Amino acid sequence: MKILLIQLRRLGDLILTTPAISALREHLPSAQIALAVSGECESLLPAIHGLQKTFLTKRGLRDLSAWMEIRRAGFDCVVDFTRNDRSAWLTLLSGARRRLVSDRLKIKSKFRARFYNEFVDCAMKQMHTADYYLALLQPLGISTGATDPVLELPPAAQRRASSIIADQIRHQPFAIFHPGSARVEKFWDPERWVEIIEFAARELGLLPVLSGGGNELEHAHLTAIREKLRTTVLDLSGQVDLLSLAALIEHARLLVTVDSAPMHLASATGTPQVILFGPTNPFHWRPRKSPAAILFGESPVPLRHFQAPESKRPMKQISTAAVIDAMRLMVSAPAASAV
Repeated sequence: MKILLIQLRRLGDLILTTPAISALREHLPSAQIALAVSGECESLLPAIHGLQKTFLTKRGLRDLSAWMEIRRAGFDCVVDFTRNDRSAWLTLLSGARRRLVSDRLKIKSKFRARFYNEFVDCAMKQMHTADYYLALLQPLGISTGATDPVLELPPAAQRRASSIIADQIRHQPFAIFHPGSARVEKFWDPERWVEIIEFAARELGLLPVLSGGGNELEHAHLTAIREKLRTTVLDLSGQVDLLSLAALIEHARLLVTVDSAPMHLASATGTPQVILFGPTNPFHWRPRKSPAAILFGESPVPLRHFQAPESKRPMKQISTAAVIDAMRLMVSAPAASAV
């Protein structure tokens, strides 16, 4: 059986698709599994095992070669995790006999619904994202599976992280701070980042390590933080590839981040973390098994209960004191281990 999985969303979505890929491989070990992803997710692919083929999609006619490969592959089944115009086109193009998608597409787009012939009763708004992706496999006889991200970091990423730890961190206990995101509404005030970074160095005895991406808004946000710091930090922003960052996170005492890809990487490695949520609902995106303190809105303590209908919160509602208390809690927790 040849199966094509289509996940064209961002890195976080792809990471949360890995439990579904793992479940598919476990329940159908003889299946040939292919995955179509957006170009921005290419860096994650070496850590996703159990795939026989991957397709990198772009936009418009730049996708022509991928379209031709998908058409020629002769897939028996397609599972569309993305549910947009591009994924619908790839589903139809595949010519697969079975074409699976959430039944909510019938409401969202009756036209696109014609491209599919099996509709799964599952609603993303009512489920954790990893559960939603797993639920789409029900017509293939898969109803259960691990719900934490499943990543296998390649040796090259492990070596790169070990080199940084030996040469620049010098085997000190360290905390990684990831303030940025592709979405500016997830930014927390630079002065508050400065306070918690200096707290980690002064009170927790942890070397602060900065990480971040390369987009202009994120770069400006990190610059505003660096200019106000009065303590020594190791700035790795824009210098470390995604999987090397994951390997570094695996060795960190703590990750402090907004809702972003590093949160999911820490979930895969079991690293304690403090996560700041605002415009996204932690009900859908939070880690559920790895040690995590989740801050949302004006709550002075990490959340313990989550609900599907939840309004957005401005990031400024999260207090510095709440983050500091959560950091102290996670570093002192039994699950937090030294380098």
